[in-house]
Amino acid sequence: MDREHLPVLLEEVIGALMVSPHGAYVDGTFGRGGHSTRILEALSAQGSLMALDHDPSAAESASRLAKHDQRFSFKAANFRALSQHVELGSLQGVLLDLGVSSPQLDDPERGFSFSHDGPLDMRMNPDEGRSAAEWLAEAPASEIATVLRELGEERFARRIANAIVAARSEQPIRRTGQLAEVVSAANPKWEKHKHPATRSFQAIRLHVNGELDALRDALQAILLALAPGGRMVVISFHSLEDRIVKRFIRAAVRGPQLPPGVPIRHAEYPGLVRQIGKAVMPTPAEVSQNPRARSAVMRIAERL
Repeated sequence: MDREHLPVLLEEVIGALMVSPHGAYVDGTFGRGGHSTRILEALSAQGSLMALDHDPSAAESASRLAKHDQRFSFKAANFRALSQHVELGSLQGVLLDLGVSSPQLDDPERGFSFSHDGPLDMRMNPDEGRSAAEWLAEAPASEIATVLRELGEERFARRIANAIVAARSEQPIRRTGQLAEVVSAANPKWEKHKHPATRSFQAIRLHVNGELDALRDALQAILLALAPGGRMVVISFHSLEDRIVKRFIRAAVRGPQLPPGVPIRHAEYPGLVRQIGKAVMPTPAEVSQNPRARSAVMRIAERL
């Protein structure tokens, strides 16, 4: 049975995404189906929903949903591959709920969390790419430090990277507990109410899965897949992710930038989307019920 996963900003997502109950939609991060189930409730008999996810566990949950609802289909794929599964300009809405789901975090065998000792994996799809343990076993200290600094915004990146390299020379780092101990010991200033390995684990996960590059690819694909009036709704949990989404929407609102001196007024060469409202955050009540929602930021854009 799937561990409980509470979908974040559920009703806010529906209010922002569902421009027509008869349209075609994509949930690019199916997870355990919380958002997808609610989207299907809001669809008419003529509407359709396709979900994407490259986590094998998500596919198991999706297969059960597909058996009971013919409007639903599932593709075992990363959301960056959206353009391979839909026609250009065919969608009324696309949802991305970024980051790691509660079932992934709570399963020690997935290796995402320092709270549970398990194999140091961290891959969204355990059948693709190198695990965190494999990468940390070979990467030079300079590369590890760059990842921790740029993807984790870790102040002590170099110190922690050197500690990891020193520790692996003594014995391989194959467990989340081992890594958490090494990072914690190397971190000289622990932040209040935050585990000292939080930033490092987050950075390594982002790197192992190539999450930021996948997000950039997905945003471009969504823009092409949306029909006029269709909407993209993106929920981020990391400042780097949110910055990418915010800047992408801002650039799409401006539209293509022409070279200086081209005799075309901006009004004659409009942007590609309009931003819908400001960033949406979870209410205090939702955060109280689901503490993992506290860092969520939702942004919405509509295709022109």
